[in-house]
Amino acid sequence: MDAILIHGMGRKPMAMSILGARLLAAGIRPHFFGYMVALESWEHCVLRYERFINRRAGAGDYIIVGHSLGTVLTRAVLPRLMHKPKACFFLAPPTRVCKAARTFGRRGVARFFMGRMGRVLTSDSFMTSLPVPDVPTKIYAGVAGPRGRFSPFGEEPNDGLLMVNETLLPNIPVQTVPALHTFIMNSKTVTEDIVRIAMRQTGIGSGIL
Repeated sequence: MDAILIHGMGRKPMAMSILGARLLAAGIRPHFFGYMVALESWEHCVLRYERFINRRAGAGDYIIVGHSLGTVLTRAVLPRLMHKPKACFFLAPPTRVCKAARTFGRRGVARFFMGRMGRVLTSDSFMTSLPVPDVPTKIYAGVAGPRGRFSPFGEEPNDGLLMVNETLLPNIPVQTVPALHTFIMNSKTVTEDIVRIAMRQTGIGSGIL
């Protein structure tokens, strides 16, 4: 089985390397897709992503694991794929325009580094137009962010960037994990769950999504 791994905004494929190594140890071959939000258009990146998946996955069984903006790209590419993944795993996915995107999207320097790709996260119409995945999918939301009187999130569970309620999709199961947004892909709990579900989807193991 293969795994397509796609990182989040401002990161590089190396950010998914610990997850990739753990998947490889479990018998799942990782393939890392990279992009740069400041230099690439949205449509061009989605097209490259589609071609990358078709080339690396071929006709065999595969899964997709995305982090943050990588999950948004995955939701955009899924309807284009003739050969669908067995399952998708979304780590800290922004599923609507979140509080952080609204804040940073108004700042000039931040908008520059977000590029045309990252700025889709500030568009209500774009975010609501993305299709809900039509393959088995699971969301992992971090809850290690600050809470309380001095937190910008108040008492809402969050990962330091997204609140849990900003990661939800209709009828998609969600699991909270004690992780921050930037490092949720390094959670051993997340990897173990991905492996368990991936093996079940291909008939190798047992368990439930």
